[in-house]
Amino acid sequence: MKTIEKYVFKSFLSSFILAFLVLSFVLTIGLMVQIVGYILDGISMSLVGEFAAVAFPETIQWTVPWAILVSSVLVFSRLSVDSEIAAMRACGVNLLSVMKWPILFGLVCTLLGAWVNNEVVPRGHEVRRSLKSKVSVGTGIDLLEPGVMIDDFPKVKLYFASKEGNTLRDLLVMDYSDPRVVRTIRAAKAVVDSVGRDVRFDLYNATVDPIDADHPGMARALRYQHVLKDALADTSYRKKGKDMRFFELLDKIRRSEDDYRRAVAKLDQEWASVEAGGGLDEEAKETRRKQEKAIKRDFKRNRSKLKVELSKRFVFAAASLCFVLIGVPLGIQSQRRESWVGIAVSLAIMLGYYLVVMLMLNLQKSYAIHPEVLIWLPVFVCFGLAWRFISKNR
Repeated sequence: MKTIEKYVFKSFLSSFILAFLVLSFVLTIGLMVQIVGYILDGISMSLVGEFAAVAFPETIQWTVPWAILVSSVLVFSRLSVDSEIAAMRACGVNLLSVMKWPILFGLVCTLLGAWVNNEVVPRGHEVRRSLKSKVSVGTGIDLLEPGVMIDDFPKVKLYFASKEGNTLRDLLVMDYSDPRVVRTIRAAKAVVDSVGRDVRFDLYNATVDPIDADHPGMARALRYQHVLKDALADTSYRKKGKDMRFFELLDKIRRSEDDYRRAVAKLDQEWASVEAGGGLDEEAKETRRKQEKAIKRDFKRNRSKLKVELSKRFVFAAASLCFVLIGVPLGIQSQRRESWVGIAVSLAIMLGYYLVVMLMLNLQKSYAIHPEVLIWLPVFVCFGLAWRFISKNR
């Protein structure tokens, strides 16, 4: 490594370490509070330790790319403002050689991020989901996230807008415990506690539709109690895409196509027996077409979700390389000494990158637009801009 390259990379690395430590501290404050809460709620230290062991490395997928972007912009902005970049050019130093080591460092971080996102982060999701079914209902509620449909408990789905301790606001319960009917229960407020393995909801301003299988009407009550039987029983949950490691996810994608072919073959067999018994009229044929269409739609949606999950992991990992490729030339072009300018530029790049990724995650069921491909758009855009900026600054 030449003297100039060593000097630049040393500045870059020291800035990266400082930014990484600051960002890691900020992101882990909430995690530490969460871990203390689990200990106070009686979760065993072995489970808490397992959770911490996988939860802390999860922050790497965020802190490393952000630290690389901040250090790239600030270090090369300082070199540019102090005319050190101009001096290097005057001495015939190729800027690509100066940028080489930060770019190689970004590539190493990308490879590390790919491993973390495919091996460590899925394990973290798995540990969290297993913790949700432990004995303490208070701990279970602490682990649940507001604003999303939750299906971690047997024969029930939950949704709530916000929570304060064991009090849930704007609760929606889809109860599948009775095979004869699906009950929809809504409440403005619900206080949750446990009785043995059962979960009890004290609901306020509630509506229940239907009351039960024998009474199909809807009921309203200022206060109503609903009990979920065996909701806290230890059960093995069905893994979701985000819980699967790399090879598990690849195998799931492959097996989804086999499941689709088996479902179509089963449907053909069922309708073949009906047709053999007396033929199909137009109404029956239309019913069959709708069933085939529904099976195909569900298959494409599920496969799209799995592929988006797989692509998301590598797009998040590629952020390290993308941010250093963009941050270095942007820093060189900076003409102002104020550090907040570099921070603002870094923030804008980072938000644009992750907003596109989050948009594709929200559109993962819209398989017709191929979100698993569009999610790579910020990576391609960053590489294109980097090529243009680097060529311009050589």
